[in-house]
Amino acid sequence: MTVSADPPDQPAPPAPGRSPAEPIKAVPVRHPGRWVAAVVILVLAAMFVHMLLTNEAFQWEFMFANMFLPPVLIGVRTTLLLAVLAMVIGVLLGVVIAVMRLSSNPILAGIAWLYTWFFRATPRLVLAVLFGNLGILYQTIEIGLPFDNYWMPWLGLEGDARIFSVDANTFLSGFMAGLLALALSEAAYMAEIVRAGLQSVDRGQTEAAQALGMSRGKVLWRITLPQALRVIVPPTGNETVAMLKDTALVAYVPVTTELFFQLSAIGSRTFQLFPMLVAACLWYLAITSLFMIGQYFLERRFTKGDPRARARVLGGAGGGTR
Repeated sequence: MTVSADPPDQPAPPAPGRSPAEPIKAVPVRHPGRWVAAVVILVLAAMFVHMLLTNEAFQWEFMFANMFLPPVLIGVRTTLLLAVLAMVIGVLLGVVIAVMRLSSNPILAGIAWLYTWFFRATPRLVLAVLFGNLGILYQTIEIGLPFDNYWMPWLGLEGDARIFSVDANTFLSGFMAGLLALALSEAAYMAEIVRAGLQSVDRGQTEAAQALGMSRGKVLWRITLPQALRVIVPPTGNETVAMLKDTALVAYVPVTTELFFQLSAIGSRTFQLFPMLVAACLWYLAITSLFMIGQYFLERRFTKGDPRARARVLGGAGGGTR
């Protein structure tokens, strides 16, 4: 018994009066608009570089001779210290406010909402100037039992129930006032970031942990918060970069040892304000660039198990701010 293989498929013969089909010639799509835009951008970039090199108003020699003076380096240190302390206080306080906002207690939730509403609605520059003038309200800041000047005489007691007191102007120095303004404002933004991160965790995991007998605090610390970090960390990095730039606002408190204040003072004293403003731009560019590098590696570490988030980090880790 023999088995014959089917003949291979043959192309159908062309119909009478028609020529055989010819191969399609693919013509690449041309994008003249892209090339025109690229040329325009290159021309503008060349004009910008030419302006930097030829315009005498920049005073490059004067700028580089004065932007590394000891007072300026002290200003860099103060700027970094302000940014780090404000972010630490803001993150810790923001976690507390976020937990209060998610609480079933209406008083705690209402106070947390009022806090975030006020500090997110008020510009940081206004807060900085306001905190710098809080000494107008109180001459001394005291810690103790409240309303002691009312209930102690009613009980027939003499003296007061104040444990500690300090002069308001001494406590609210320029640095402290600026730090409080930045930290309290940052806490409101961090509270919303943390709240969004906590709500992104499946509620079933919290219920399962509570069914095993874990307390609410332990569930938050061991189950919910570690998983929420994938959502919390990227915007926190952006907030840190924004905070570093917002430290320039405390120059209006004023904080005389801050970077922008020192560079502006040199410019005003020498009547060369514009070169010192450019020097401030260069300093902030250098510092924020270092922060962005750290942000990139931190985000990549926290997005190892999420390929989509990791692709976003690899595609554009930046310092975008609100």
